Amino acid sequence: MAKIWYDKDTSIDALKQEVVAVIGYGSQGSAQASNLKDSGLNVVVGLREEGASWSKAVKDGHRVVKINKAVEEADIIHILVPDMIQKTLYEKEVAPALRGGQALSFSHGASIHWGWIKPPEYVDVILLAPKAPGQRVRELYLEGFGTPALVAVHQDYSKKAWPRVLGLAKGVGCTRAGVIESTFKEEVETDWFGEQVDLCGGVDRLIRTAFEVLIENGYQPEVAYFECLHELKLIVDLIQRFGISGMYRRVSETARYGGLTRGGLVVDQQTKQKMQVILDDIRSGKFAEEWYNVYAKEEASSFNKYLDELQKHPIEQVGLKLRRMMWPEGDVS
Repeated sequence: MAKIWYDKDTSIDALKQEVVAVIGYGSQGSAQASNLKDSGLNVVVGLREEGASWSKAVKDGHRVVKINKAVEEADIIHILVPDMIQKTLYEKEVAPALRGGQALSFSHGASIHWGWIKPPEYVDVILLAPKAPGQRVRELYLEGFGTPALVAVHQDYSKKAWPRVLGLAKGVGCTRAGVIESTFKEEVETDWFGEQVDLCGGVDRLIRTAFEVLIENGYQPEVAYFECLHELKLIVDLIQRFGISGMYRRVSETARYGGLTRGGLVVDQQTKQKMQVILDDIRSGKFAEEWYNVYAKEEASSFNKYLDELQKHPIEQVGLKLRRMMWPEGDVS
């Protein structure tokens, strides 16, 4: 069984004697920096001076300095910039200022597991990976609760790496919900697998394909949209709160019987075999190498051809119209 820590099992006191530098101020950076500061820790945000996030971090009440200055000040360097720019940032801004006994901290294991960043032996290397987008990490903290997270120690030079990562987890609010011991390898491989076969890639293709089947058989796009996409949130909410069996107990008898007896025709053993191929590509490093090379060559434009194709799909056209109907005052694009 996995080891789990909660608030009562952890302390933030040792971290109050240290400086935590949060590098990056995107979704996770802004949320975690703000939670750590509100928990009473000494937080400095490290950013490029010309970056768009500088003024936002200052407005949020943070002390903001250049990245190399933040690294010099810090005891814990929490790197929360996107995976694909971490290597360059580390080599140019972080590595030259490292000193013995500091901790390199991450919220995703890719750069360490795949060797994009090779830390020296005289630092700790730790992982705090909240299991929610940054906005939700902040919301739950302000509500007095927290986001579950994975924690790991890859390298324990100081012999206080575990108190450090558990203190960070407590400061971000994650121990309120519970944090689970993991490894950099397990975190990154399961994270990418979930994104590709289920959370993003799988559910996207399932929605689009179901929508296409209804449209091709003469049903109205608006009706197909509601049945194949809009109502999915209602089911996911039930699953998240009550589990899969609990969801089935809370839907209609027809939905329960139809789902239990027909779901396996859609996602079958052949689908499972394809999932295994995807996992094999992740575990072997094949996907990491592909993505690294694509990003190095194309950067942001690497997404455009896929997103442009998706934007033309009929479900996106009818969906925009219906979302504007349901949320007339908000941004639904």
